[in-house]
Amino acid sequence: MNHSRTLIIAEAGVNHNGDLAMAKRLIEVAAEAGVDLVKFQTFSADRLATSSASKADYQAQSTDADESQQAMLRRLELSSQMHHELISHCQRHGIRFFSTGFDIESLDFLMGLGLDRIKVPSGEITNLPYLRRVAAHGKPVILSTGMASLGDIEAAIAVLQDGGIVRQQITVLHCNTEYPTPMADVNLRAMRNIGRAFDVAVGYSDHTAGIEVAIAAVALGASVIEKHFTLDRNLPGPDHAASLEPEELKAMVAAIRNIELALGDGVKRPSPSESKNRPIARKSIVASRAIRVGQPFTEDNITTKRPGTGISPMRWDEVIGCIATRDYAPDEMILL
Repeated sequence: MNHSRTLIIAEAGVNHNGDLAMAKRLIEVAAEAGVDLVKFQTFSADRLATSSASKADYQAQSTDADESQQAMLRRLELSSQMHHELISHCQRHGIRFFSTGFDIESLDFLMGLGLDRIKVPSGEITNLPYLRRVAAHGKPVILSTGMASLGDIEAAIAVLQDGGIVRQQITVLHCNTEYPTPMADVNLRAMRNIGRAFDVAVGYSDHTAGIEVAIAAVALGASVIEKHFTLDRNLPGPDHAASLEPEELKAMVAAIRNIELALGDGVKRPSPSESKNRPIARKSIVASRAIRVGQPFTEDNITTKRPGTGISPMRWDEVIGCIATRDYAPDEMILL
């Protein structure tokens, strides 16, 4: 399989803490790391959650426990004006802007900004009216599947297809929504099973601590990698603790690009760089003791030693029993 370039999405998410300057710095960090897209989250707290909705455990631990989910989200909203400024900042730094719309109005707003693809977050995979609106926009879809069963994924893909999206436009991201995800819960093999089950491109949205699982996902065939990052893991806010810091993001991108090169085309053959090692590392048939002209070659008077510039040991049976046409000193290469 000739592995094409992995789309690496650096998920700034809500790690800007509602601060435009911090959001811009996140864009700069993502651009410096060499990712393809920097992704934010577009939502209205009032449209996303009811006033009584509780927080996830990881959110409650990293924010004011008495604050409602809605109140927390309100502090993390990006205004329309901020979106425009962030898009301009991305253009200045040679990186593409991306965002997830968490409700229909937010989705429509993002499409109006000219985004060329749609990200469906894990929480919306069972949201039928939302999925229908996604399909109506006719753009390529990246579908996250945290908390989902194969049945959930099948149903969501069916809605997208009913709305006119073809399979070739869909990339399904295997995902676990616990921040950070315990290694025992990653189940990376499920990513390949999703691809086989639905004949779609697959990727991985990573919430583990560290970078190794994202790198392994690329080796297993992920065409998209999404990873949260932050300016500082110790900042207050729901997602910072499970995010990469700038140098880690850079290391992850470099490792993924190396893995892409290392995957190659899958054809086993000597590489150009190692061909010169063949005569040095392989062996030839040589005399193990003095052999006189007219004597037969036997197991007792020949052996195999480096270098591999003479008769290959694979021809051993052919050499045994042949008659020496000249004298040989020990270690001399046998000639036929």
